[in-house]
Amino acid sequence: MSANGKTPAASGGPLAGIRVVELGQLIAGPFCGQLLGDMGAEVVKLEQPGIGDPMRHWGQGSTPTWWRVIGRNKYSVAADLRSEAGQALARELISRADILVENFRPGTLERWNLGPDKLRAENPGLIVVRVSGYGQTGPYATRAGFGGIAEAMGGWRKIVGFADRAPARMGISIGDTLAATYGCLGAVAALHHRGKTGEGQVVDAALYESVLQVMEGLIPEWAVAGHKRDRTGSKLPRIAPSNVYRCKDGEFLIGANQDSVFVRLCEAMGRPELGRDPRYVTHTARGANQDELDAIVEEWTSRHTIAEVEAAMIEHAVPAGRMFDAEDMLGDPHFAAREAIVTVDDPVLGPTQMQGVFPKLSVTPSSIRRPAPNTVGQDTREILERWLGRSDDGAGAPMSGELRLVPGEAHIPD
Repeated sequence: MSANGKTPAASGGPLAGIRVVELGQLIAGPFCGQLLGDMGAEVVKLEQPGIGDPMRHWGQGSTPTWWRVIGRNKYSVAADLRSEAGQALARELISRADILVENFRPGTLERWNLGPDKLRAENPGLIVVRVSGYGQTGPYATRAGFGGIAEAMGGWRKIVGFADRAPARMGISIGDTLAATYGCLGAVAALHHRGKTGEGQVVDAALYESVLQVMEGLIPEWAVAGHKRDRTGSKLPRIAPSNVYRCKDGEFLIGANQDSVFVRLCEAMGRPELGRDPRYVTHTARGANQDELDAIVEEWTSRHTIAEVEAAMIEHAVPAGRMFDAEDMLGDPHFAAREAIVTVDDPVLGPTQMQGVFPKLSVTPSSIRRPAPNTVGQDTREILERWLGRSDDGAGAPMSGELRLVPGEAHIPD
């Protein structure tokens, strides 16, 4: 049941009955909203009339597809948050919500008369997820920040790539999605606390700290041992053999760095004696001789096809795998069996394949219940009638309408 005591239409999932207002745009805030929506929450996204979220125009191909994923399980309400009417509408909707998600620069909500203190005065159980580049406090708080900048500050970018080249990008917006995931985690934890006390709270999810959280031993390695991690390409320093190896027809990843697994790899290669060789018999020894061991493994893989190497790894229970791209995933039986990729009947693209819901719950499974909103504000009338009991737009915004995005106008409000 939501904070206002009303239960919305049954939606399924562990967060069924939870109402979310999403004020963010681009990736960090909206991905948090996507996760909450996939888990059953009813997510109402407030979008700038006539402009909408820039994500509507991101992606490859003649018709952008990214929005169809990050906008799923959401309702679109048009509201100009720079106007008093739009702010009033936002406050009214938020007063009936359980969770507010935003990813504007710190201070923006306060300038819009939507600061958490004011909102929680009207709705004490409200949970406010605030995703920003540097967090809500500290000397950098008001700086503009994107995911890539956070990846650099959090230590990620400096160690990705090869030592003789400039730092590489992972290929996805990992800083944004990590912060969104931690924001979602914080929201769920805050719901548990509210269930016991009735008290809401603020979840402060900084992009750079979200990256920092997954940096493993980077900090203590320096603080205790004086070791700084650097770019090492496809291998893990002193963790061997664990690398990408060339085959006759491509590349293949093998991770056989644990003692007993290494013995099995040696048997698979027809070199059982290597498993007893003092140079490789222990984790430390293999790390010290990493380069020569990688050369031995690649000499073997280079004489075989990927399929042959894969079959040998499966037979000997050695963790290994092909390098998948989207085409590989769509043709793979394991992805299909676990519904890791599902088909959504999308009103814009037709039947569209996209990643499914995750994680998987055995009793209250998540689901994709509705496609991404086609136009900005298309659900304004429904939400205002159902949440607020009225049919006017309340903010001088169109009840629905075509998306009209002028290049260069879409940005994160500062």
